[in-house]
Amino acid sequence: MSATTETGDGAGPENGTALAAEAAAMFGTALPQADRYAALLTGAGAELGIVGPAEAARIWDRHLLNCGVIARLIPAACSVVDLGSGAGLPGIVLAMLRPECRVTLLEPMARRAGFLQECVAELGLTNAEVVRGRAEEFAGKLSADVVTARAVAPLEKLAVLAAGLARPGGRVLAMKGVAAAAELARARPVLARLGIGDARVVTVASASGAITATLVAFTTNASRSVGLPPAAGRRAQLPGPDAVRGGRGPDAGSRRQSRPNSRRGGG
Repeated sequence: MSATTETGDGAGPENGTALAAEAAAMFGTALPQADRYAALLTGAGAELGIVGPAEAARIWDRHLLNCGVIARLIPAACSVVDLGSGAGLPGIVLAMLRPECRVTLLEPMARRAGFLQECVAELGLTNAEVVRGRAEEFAGKLSADVVTARAVAPLEKLAVLAAGLARPGGRVLAMKGVAAAAELARARPVLARLGIGDARVVTVASASGAITATLVAFTTNASRSVGLPPAAGRRAQLPGPDAVRGGRGPDAGSRRQSRPNSRRGGG
């Protein structure tokens, strides 16, 4: 559904107009790509069970715009790994908004990885690649300036996974919504073992202030091997563009349930 006709949760024309204005302001020249991505999410994504049927009415406010605001926290021309990318939120949105950044969509499930590959191709995202696999398998093999995640795992587990994918001193942006403060409190002992001392809850807003996202942000330890598997201390070359890795059978290697990424953990 186009941003120009979206009406949120069936609220009405005024809300639709407000959402359209937010989308135009946020995406600018990338708005046609965003429109196409929204159509993919509510079309093929819904058919594959990656996006729930109830999400169609709130694709823009709950998902695209909610994920888009964190682009304000992404440094220029950096590398990004979207951990457990699922439906591509926030990874694909960031690839559209920050074309100068290199975005790796890391996803273990074959069905979701295939959908992500379709999105990358149809949207012409030459700065994005799909890598199929679990975060544990790529610890020390991917080395990103920023690691993003949305509703992948509790923070105490996510912190370990993300730290293995970030370069030493890299940033982790974990979208957590209203649960952010509680999850951060529970994760403090794990973060301390990882040598992370600056973790905090951050709320970022769109230019108008109407769209916000709440996340936990932290900087990885200068020696990221702390608390991670031995392989995590080694740096390896990033996979080539458009690489869908893996091959252990459909959806193998994942303990995540097949609930849509886009239905969980909005910021």
